[in-house]
Amino acid sequence: MVRKAFVACDPEKCVGCQICEYVCSLKKEGVFNPTKSRIRVIRIEHPRTNMATACRKCEDPPCVQACPRQGTLVQRSDGLIIVDEEKCNGCGWCIEACDFGAISLHPEGRVAIICDTCGGEPECIKWCPEEALSLITKDILAQKARMHMIRKLFNYLG
Repeated sequence: MVRKAFVACDPEKCVGCQICEYVCSLKKEGVFNPTKSRIRVIRIEHPRTNMATACRKCEDPPCVQACPRQGTLVQRSDGLIIVDEEKCNGCGWCIEACDFGAISLHPEGRVAIICDTCGGEPECIKWCPEEALSLITKDILAQKARMHMIRKLFNYLG
């Protein structure tokens, strides 16, 4: 079985600097332009939270199911969502279907753009100054959540 690793963000470490967006756009597009990035920083004022989001490689991805043009978005066995730029007309159904806000429309090409984890070595992770990003699988993410809950429980009891 292929492990579907994706870029995850620890909101307790993320400061919202957007370096991940700039590095991604430079790697993928050759320019420093966050609107061309495959990872996006989300800021929430109350409670103050910053968090970067990228494709989570869902099982039965709703973005693929929502696409009205058969074969435009395809999920590979490693979980990557591939966009056929020749078929994509920029309708945005995939963007609307993504629960994580991980898909955007290229500002010039008018096609969907999605994180491909830079072939397994994401530049955003390498350059994050706060080490808030990591490449993980869903089972590791679940283990981290369990550990977090146990720590909260012990703090509550202790």
